[in-house]
Amino acid sequence: MSLLPTHRESLLSELNDLWNSFAPAGLAPVSGSHLLRVEDAVEDGRYVVRTEIPGVDPAEDIDVSVQGRQLVIKAQRTERKTEKGHSEFSYGSFYRSVPLPQGARADDIKATYTKGILTVEVPMGEPEEVAKKIEVKATEQ
Repeated sequence: MSLLPTHRESLLSELNDLWNSFAPAGLAPVSGSHLLRVEDAVEDGRYVVRTEIPGVDPAEDIDVSVQGRQLVIKAQRTERKTEKGHSEFSYGSFYRSVPLPQGARADDIKATYTKGILTVEVPMGEPEEVAKKIEVKATEQ
């Protein structure tokens, strides 16, 4: 049994990229923010999520939080104004929500940013028991 979440947003990411490549100027991005692409794995008892976010100040532009059972990564890249020229860089807000696997402990998460790569490490404990037996009581009606 895999400890990794089964829900992925990769199809949404690919559709968003496809839309943005054909959309006329001013209509992209369709969602109002860019979907961050991630890679994740369980390594040495930790759930590790990596995402590329080059060109940002991690102290000012990146926000990592846990909301319920979701790891939420938000970032902001501001556009430098230039007189004339062409840019295919993505500017604006970036977002990704990743479901945490069973056994993830949100109390000791560490995030580091090196050379444009954000790495979030979530310690793993024993998975909580998924099934719970519920007693059925007979009633008189």
